[in-house]
Amino acid sequence: MLRKSLPLIIFGVRTVPLPAKALTTAQQAHQKLIVSPAATPLVLMRGYAKGKDKKKAKKGQPNKIEINEQQLREIINLDQLNTQMEKSVQQMKDDFIKHLSLRSTSGAIDSLRIKVDGNVHELQELAQISRKNPKTIIINMIAFPQTIPDVLRAIEKSGMNLNPQQDGTTLFIPIPKVTKEHREHLSKNAKALYIKYRDAIRQVQNDQIRKLKKQADDIGKDDAFMAQNQVTAIADKYIAEADKLLATKQRELLGEH
Repeated sequence: MLRKSLPLIIFGVRTVPLPAKALTTAQQAHQKLIVSPAATPLVLMRGYAKGKDKKKAKKGQPNKIEINEQQLREIINLDQLNTQMEKSVQQMKDDFIKHLSLRSTSGAIDSLRIKVDGNVHELQELAQISRKNPKTIIINMIAFPQTIPDVLRAIEKSGMNLNPQQDGTTLFIPIPKVTKEHREHLSKNAKALYIKYRDAIRQVQNDQIRKLKKQADDIGKDDAFMAQNQVTAIADKYIAEADKLLATKQRELLGEH
């Protein structure tokens, strides 16, 4: 009977103690401990409730920060901020087109950026570029032969999966076949470019937030905090745009529909 009464006590139901004569000495002591008013009250912890709440919080939409451009323009140079972030998205888009096509084109090679003695040049400024046939690109470096090592390095790091063969001052570049491995390689390069430009957007965001923190005493802590949140929301918007571009490009490269 004592065992049966315990679950009821835990859930807050008071049980009537048995007559003392019907209990052994040990049972009497245990009965007194359970029903004694002086006993420490039992506090039930609903551990699962927090878990449920946490799940609800994850499923719920995050609080959307409304961007008040007029208010923000009074605190920061909003046009400059947008221009810098938008530039990263546009550069990523351009690099996707130029360097991540399934079949490398002479156009992509033409605009390949080559760093020579601290200056950046397009390959077409340093060499004559032509096609021997649909499967081979020829780069004639006779005008600037000293830049051949720089050109080879740039081609290797271009992410186009090209393997140039040198013959004197001429480079022969076989265009790789469109294999599954080639597709996956290009897809990884697309992700690497995305990360590069995403980090560039975050850098612009962080630089602006650092400036706002320094201005907090002048513009007010509340306004500074508000502006920081809005700057982060603007960065999130551009990164979301870059996310979509990456997803589209990877589907194209992997042949997914």
